[in-house]
Amino acid sequence: MSKPRPSPVTGGLSRRSFLARTGLGAVVAPFAARSVNGANAGGDVLHHACIGVGGMGWVDLQNFLGHPRTRVVALCDVDANHLQRAAEAVPGARTYRDWRELLASEGDRIDSVNVTVPDHMHYAIARSAIDRGKHVYCQKPMCHDVAEVRALTQAAQARGVITQLGTQLASGSCDRTAAMWLKQGRIGRIEKVFLSANRPGAVENYRLPGPRPALGAPPPDSLAWDLWLGTAPERPFAPDIYHPTKWRAWQDFGTGWSGDIGCHIFDAVWKGLDMQPPKAVTAEVQASWQESRERRADTWPQANRITWTFPGNRFTGGEDWTVEWADGAFYPPRHIRERYGVEDYPAESAMIIGTDGALLTWLDGTPLLLPEERFKDVRRPKFEPRNHYHHFLDACLGGQMCESHFGQTGPMTEAILLGTVAVRVPDVELRWEAAPARITNHAGADRLLRRRYRSGWEMAGF
Repeated sequence: MSKPRPSPVTGGLSRRSFLARTGLGAVVAPFAARSVNGANAGGDVLHHACIGVGGMGWVDLQNFLGHPRTRVVALCDVDANHLQRAAEAVPGARTYRDWRELLASEGDRIDSVNVTVPDHMHYAIARSAIDRGKHVYCQKPMCHDVAEVRALTQAAQARGVITQLGTQLASGSCDRTAAMWLKQGRIGRIEKVFLSANRPGAVENYRLPGPRPALGAPPPDSLAWDLWLGTAPERPFAPDIYHPTKWRAWQDFGTGWSGDIGCHIFDAVWKGLDMQPPKAVTAEVQASWQESRERRADTWPQANRITWTFPGNRFTGGEDWTVEWADGAFYPPRHIRERYGVEDYPAESAMIIGTDGALLTWLDGTPLLLPEERFKDVRRPKFEPRNHYHHFLDACLGGQMCESHFGQTGPMTEAILLGTVAVRVPDVELRWEAAPARITNHAGADRLLRRRYRSGWEMAGF
């Protein structure tokens, strides 16, 4: 019987301890990485601005502060309490409540920014920074909507700046090992992939049954609520359900569990199998959510099963193949969970099934080739430790291209967010054409690829 083993350190820090311390046609193939030609390429010191310094933003700040050739010179947060804490940690840094003021005021005094805010504001902030020639580290998912991802990826390519998606595990030895073994064809011809995210507590911490309260409440004095809303529809503040942690439950602000954690679980599979955009996607959802018009208009369901059909490639023998995502009350099929005798099937994992075996990889876990006896002589590669944040900063300073630049992660994020569109139109197979970026058989679903920004927050195309 096999039992998942503890993970080694990921990029110098495991995910658990990490959190505890806290041209359209080009999309068909992965975007090529541009040479470093943005702000301060090859310079001695990188001047960095942190946009969003609470929650995960605090963790991001610590990592940027830890780079020997980076100076954090500006801080921004809509929450005064978060901003004060960060300012105390970085004496002398210039502080802002409004990211627009930061970008306008800092000008050439900064070379790079990180965007660590709710999903609905990723595009507006990251695009504004890229248009000014700033390198961008953006937390996952890259954007809230498919159309935003496409536009942001193209803008970064056109401007030639360095980018990195916040898929920290991608830089660790676990994900790099899994991707390498897939590229080497260790498990034979790929037949199917099962992704799952059933972390205990996820429903409580990241999802709400909804709908939103009929009446709002005054926001606390410390929170600039209009700035927090930004491009989203105007909503009254309500305590305990938006800021600071539960915004992911709401369609206005988050992308649900698959949009969030899916970027981590998909990453090694996407890279290892040289995946291209899907041909179709469909979703099955929680019945109580599907039957409630109010909840469907407001929240994400607490359980999804999403299935993508991908075009065949050399890893599948040219045959089309499927990737299936399960979360909440949905799980990978029992026969898959039991087939290889894995005890305590990992809550957040990818099981890749091939003709010669399987590969199981998961968050916080060392990947396994199964059955283990068949692969007992396969040696694990040894990788130099890599900090995901520092790899980005090193690239900005003229070093090696970082692991999760938008050219790599943009097409992957598009596919993941297509899954969130399918969730909102359940039980319908949506056909996708990547080059024109459109759903061809469902006009209502196609309209969900982009949203209309709130008056006063419009950007070109949105």
